[in-house]
Amino acid sequence: MEELSQPGPSGAGLGILGSMVVAERTRSRRKNRLVTGLLVVPVVPLAMLAALRLVGYGGGWYTLVALSLTPYAAAAGVLVGVAALVSRRWWTGGVALVLALALAVLVLPRTSASEQREVHGKTLRVLSSNLLYGRADAQAVVDLVRQQRIDVLNLVEMTPSAVDRLTAAGLFEALPYRVLHPAPGAFGSGIASRFPLKEVNLTGDSAAKQPGAEADLGDGVVAEIVAVHPISPDVDTQQWEREIKDLSQPAGEHGLRILAGDFNATLDHAAYRTVLARGYRDAAEERGEGLAPTWPSSLPVVTIDHVAVDNRAAVLDYRVFDVPGSDHRAVFAEVRLP
Repeated sequence: MEELSQPGPSGAGLGILGSMVVAERTRSRRKNRLVTGLLVVPVVPLAMLAALRLVGYGGGWYTLVALSLTPYAAAAGVLVGVAALVSRRWWTGGVALVLALALAVLVLPRTSASEQREVHGKTLRVLSSNLLYGRADAQAVVDLVRQQRIDVLNLVEMTPSAVDRLTAAGLFEALPYRVLHPAPGAFGSGIASRFPLKEVNLTGDSAAKQPGAEADLGDGVVAEIVAVHPISPDVDTQQWEREIKDLSQPAGEHGLRILAGDFNATLDHAAYRTVLARGYRDAAEERGEGLAPTWPSSLPVVTIDHVAVDNRAAVLDYRVFDVPGSDHRAVFAEVRLP
């Protein structure tokens, strides 16, 4: 009896099967390359940003913008690194995490308060507010001054009409002494104080007026105050850098000085770090609030408003406040002088 034979795969069938296997392998390789590319692409700008930050190079407008986002870049580097390791891209993941760690070492100290000097002198409560071309709510500013018992108020982007509204709201009843240089647009600034003021030149030339004054706190104690507002780096990067660095150059003997205002710079910009290196401390960083953003107020992203305090003093408190009508949050520091 003739045996029945089982049908075997034909040559055509084997060819189709082989083609399917090859196609699947090709798709798999393409998928792997795509995943690898998606993970490698963000590592390249992360490496460039880390290099700029560690070297201390500011560069032009675009690099300054990138540097202002350093805290976010550190967080993004961790996410990319973890994703790469999970998908077994060991080198990519390792490099991303090393870069993120390098940035985190620079950023994380801003979240913890530093030990302050033991000083027992007078206390000064300082507030600075950018008025956005004078459009900020004058009554809100005055209410903040009264609620926080402010001694010295720095105002930038202060226009003549803003001075009129602040006067009507009662600012100069609370802070009777003043050094005011109102101007149209973003170019005016001023200082109002509970203590007598004597105007002095404490900065170099700048596009916007950055007034300085000596505040007589009594008992022979004098504090030097500067209302800070250098030109925006998107207008002239080199002038912005020069104007910031000029802030730490005294016109004569250096007294106890407080710089407060809109620096148009973050702690990750070399120009601002140069100021701090010359004898100042950032009040927000000293109180563990160095990552509290101040601009734009509608959705705060970066910290460009600061109170820089003479390093012989102690920073007791630091806070930020929303001001209706302004695109900046106001910054407050309580400082104890030696």
